[in-house]
Amino acid sequence: MRNENPVWSLVDAKREAFTTLADRVFDTPEFAYTEVRSAAEHVKMLHEQGFRVREGVAGIPTAMVGEAGEGGPVVAILGEYDALPGLNQKPGLAHHEELDAGGFGHGCGHNLLGSAALLAATAVKDWIEAEGIEARVRYYGCPAEEGGAAKAFMVREGLFEDVDLAITWHPASFNGVDDAHSLANTRIDFTFHGKAAHAAGAPELGRSALDAVELMNVGVNYMREHMPDDARIHYAYLDAGGPAPNVVQAKATVRQLIRARDLAGLESLVRRVRAIADGAALMTEARVESRVFSAVSNLIGNRPLEEAMQEAFDALGPVEFDEADRAYAREIRATLTREDIADTFARLNMKPDYDLALCDFVAPLDRPFLGGMGSTDVGDVSWAVPTVQARVATCAMGTPFHTWQLTAQGKSRAAHKGMVHAAKVMAHTAWTMITDSSRREAAAQAHRDRLTEYPYICPIPEETTPPIPEEMLRPVAAE
Repeated sequence: MRNENPVWSLVDAKREAFTTLADRVFDTPEFAYTEVRSAAEHVKMLHEQGFRVREGVAGIPTAMVGEAGEGGPVVAILGEYDALPGLNQKPGLAHHEELDAGGFGHGCGHNLLGSAALLAATAVKDWIEAEGIEARVRYYGCPAEEGGAAKAFMVREGLFEDVDLAITWHPASFNGVDDAHSLANTRIDFTFHGKAAHAAGAPELGRSALDAVELMNVGVNYMREHMPDDARIHYAYLDAGGPAPNVVQAKATVRQLIRARDLAGLESLVRRVRAIADGAALMTEARVESRVFSAVSNLIGNRPLEEAMQEAFDALGPVEFDEADRAYAREIRATLTREDIADTFARLNMKPDYDLALCDFVAPLDRPFLGGMGSTDVGDVSWAVPTVQARVATCAMGTPFHTWQLTAQGKSRAAHKGMVHAAKVMAHTAWTMITDSSRREAAAQAHRDRLTEYPYICPIPEETTPPIPEEMLRPVAAE
């Protein structure tokens, strides 16, 4: 019999309301910075639970902060609710069937992420109020994690300046404290301006912006041999110059996504990519201009916080799934390759178990890191304040994220159980840090020590504003 933590029952008391919230967000998938309905659902829940709410923080219409409590340490719990394009999927199936062809879908589980984070914040709020504890808990509603870097803008605007520590989680196919590895990245749009001409009648008069883009990509591709193994560069054409091949393209834009292990490495790579862009412009006699779209920092870990979260996992154990949960997970796994399944175990330094449908263990804190990283704007929060992140099982072992299979499981019983478990892990971690000032100071000191090596510099230039779609910024006409 595990020892009950006082916040667990507070999570359980409101689990139904918050799983319903997760399902409502799933049913209204919205892309980065356009999460109007999803944000409204979170704001409504914050008001219902008695939080003091600020909307539109950091100049972002779909960002919010809800606070409860007075005085004492400030604990931030971070939530997300954005979806991805092209991943719309009918839930509960084990085959691909879209509800809205080509529409958005929660292929990274953020409908669960925000709901569990808000459930954890609510449980902590209810506990500090019931016990008369001097402390504050804040729920940070963070849009646009998928490429929009909202948290980085929120950090830049000072929203974490008085926070003592931050806690968050992410859906996964396993349970464990996050290993705090991610790649810093920046998205830069390079626009080349050439000169239009008749491509057959007078090509010598033209200067092709599209040629410049292609030459830039060739240069970047040749650079790959001469950059660190864990760095990554990807690109996408935003404007290829139009559909007419008989016109020399006068304007073309490419977005370069540059990733590196840390901010120092990112700065070096960006400098080299910019030089390649200048070279491509020189070769084509085009003019190039660039604009940073977004950027995020790499994650930095915090051992005292990670140990506190590991204690929560050890006390709770893994998510308790039943045979019905496992039966559906086996159906999903039948759509995956052996490589998909093996990849999850490889990241945990474990031999693949092709018969394990749902995770039944908690990964050790000190598992070796074997590489393979994405990026997250949680990284910037981790530079601003001590931060810890959980991974909690909500889907079949081996489910690749950003796929229809993950979306299909977004409203499953297993997903709901995982999100409630995540809320307990986060609330337990917050409880530990609020009640133990020595551990808070240890976390703060570890954070200070880390920043002496390389102080934080926001990777987003001061002149860059959140890439909010224009229609989101228009005033609503009175009816």
